[in-house]
Amino acid sequence: MVGCMQLPPTGDDRPVVLALRALKLGDLLVAVPALHAIKRARPDHRLVYAAPGWLRPIVSLVDSVDDLLPTPGLDDPLDLEPGSVETVVNLHGNGPESRGALERLRAPVRLGHHAPGWDGPEWLDGIHERDRWARLVSAHGMPADPLDMRLRVPAVRPVVPNATVVHVGAFYGSRQWPVTRFAEVARALTEDGQRVVFTGSAAEAARAREVAALSGLPDETVLAGRLELDGFASLIAAAALVVSADTGAAHLASAYRVPSVVLFGPAPVEEWGPPADGPHIVLTDATLRRGDTFGSEPDPAILAVTPADVVSAARSLASRPV
Repeated sequence: MVGCMQLPPTGDDRPVVLALRALKLGDLLVAVPALHAIKRARPDHRLVYAAPGWLRPIVSLVDSVDDLLPTPGLDDPLDLEPGSVETVVNLHGNGPESRGALERLRAPVRLGHHAPGWDGPEWLDGIHERDRWARLVSAHGMPADPLDMRLRVPAVRPVVPNATVVHVGAFYGSRQWPVTRFAEVARALTEDGQRVVFTGSAAEAARAREVAALSGLPDETVLAGRLELDGFASLIAAAALVVSADTGAAHLASAYRVPSVVLFGPAPVEEWGPPADGPHIVLTDATLRRGDTFGSEPDPAILAVTPADVVSAARSLASRPV
């Protein structure tokens, strides 16, 4: 295929397992148990993760993964020469786009859900994403523990150790809790003696500054847009508490077992929520959920959550024995 390449030379001649999941941070983190299982089952293989290149700092914290193949999505073919990969694993989904992208690599071994030309377990709706991918690889002889979410802590030191991280961002409007409510929570937790900082992407920095201003906190508490991804992970790993919508920040808190209050809107908690046995509290009203993941307006399920709910949950976590 014209324009395709081999994986970057590393002096590593091990056969390659390519795991496709060209999605975002939270999607990577729920797939970590499956990646650990693949590596345990194929320790003599080079495990390459195909995902957007901006995830590299977090992918490097997954000990099981040897390399990242930058893959911004499925609009274009995977940038690899057919025949250069021994095994492909479809952790992206089970649609024709993801299957087709992997089929074009002509790998001798294809692992995924049952579909035309693919052997594997049937796709099940309504199960947790961690369970989905752990179940998939387990069915292919790679036993996985859905709670094996471990990540290494980044080498970079946290800019604010032991902070209460209020993550004000969310990629879609359906998950955006109002800034006035975040500000009310930040004021209450600051009065409790917690050191509050505000995070989000560079695009969400103005939103974070608005929350800080409304809560009466100085601009230096706004870290949105100021941290590289590994610095963000380091901040979460060293945090005292994380308050976030259902985003990558919440999934990092789960991976590092940092207490978190997670606000859910369009996504079902049963499919994307933190581990039930962890120091996490989920807040939502599923009876009001509209479920439009890509919507521009906050889902009624997240709007049902009040600042008092969040503050009460945060104080409950703070009072739990360590």
